[in-house]
Amino acid sequence: MARSEIMLQRTKRYKKMVLFPLIASIVLILGPALLLQLYLSFNYYSIYSEGWWASEWYALDIFKDVLGDERFHVAIFRSLGFALSSTVGCFVIGFGLALLMYKNFRLQWFYYIIFIIPMLTVPIVIAYTAEMILYQKGPLNGILSSIVGRDMLIMWITNPDIALFTVVLMEIWNWAPFSFIIMMAGLASLPKEPVEAAQILGASRIKIFFEIQLPLLRPIIVLALVLRFLEAMAEFPKTWAIFQGGPGTSTETIPVLIYLNTWYYFDWSKAAAMSYIVMLMMVVIILTAINILQKENKRISQVQAN
Repeated sequence: MARSEIMLQRTKRYKKMVLFPLIASIVLILGPALLLQLYLSFNYYSIYSEGWWASEWYALDIFKDVLGDERFHVAIFRSLGFALSSTVGCFVIGFGLALLMYKNFRLQWFYYIIFIIPMLTVPIVIAYTAEMILYQKGPLNGILSSIVGRDMLIMWITNPDIALFTVVLMEIWNWAPFSFIIMMAGLASLPKEPVEAAQILGASRIKIFFEIQLPLLRPIIVLALVLRFLEAMAEFPKTWAIFQGGPGTSTETIPVLIYLNTWYYFDWSKAAAMSYIVMLMMVVIILTAINILQKENKRISQVQAN
């Protein structure tokens, strides 16, 4: 047997050894919960019922009720808007910091620690700290007032028109370091030969970035955007800690609506159906992202081969 075949078999065995405990733990821990959730999606149950095992069979009626619920539709669009805006904000700031930081310089380690501190901060701490900073007569409005030369009394928390924007700002501050780390790794992994060849030919830094580095970074960019988007869709702690879905329903995203249906309205079947619909949406997004990543990796392989 050829040495390459032996190495390939060892690699496959190693992958199975690493993945098996993870898959087994997911199946054993999440499997029963997902099955119960699926059961409740087809059988109506609330906390006032006799027991989940005696719940009444509703077939697809619960899903039809959810899909026809205008409040659910609004929460979906609100979550998508929040996730898209916060993802773009995180990526722009994180990528910008990565471009400034990926080359070695003095005290680089110090700035690196400073930049990743927000990601290591507990979300509930971020929420309560932001609540104090964003108070109508708090530090942020005070700083803005001194800059513009007049009183700025922006109601960051109580104004329903900007409440979701406030959550977006907190999310960007919290998770921009995530994009920063991924893009730092991507920039560090780029081959040096194409850049050096372009420099010898007299290409400018801007041309090198847009025509060499950025195309090579496309798979990393897609990965960073998708991972950040999925996490943003599930954002709950900061939103709930300050707003609980308010003022009114201005910050009622999908996680908040599911939480309200589960623990405030005790409509567990409706919440389970909502969860499965959202999960299917996320599966579609993930499969689309995997397809894009595979195409990008194939494209880069072809370019490098030529």
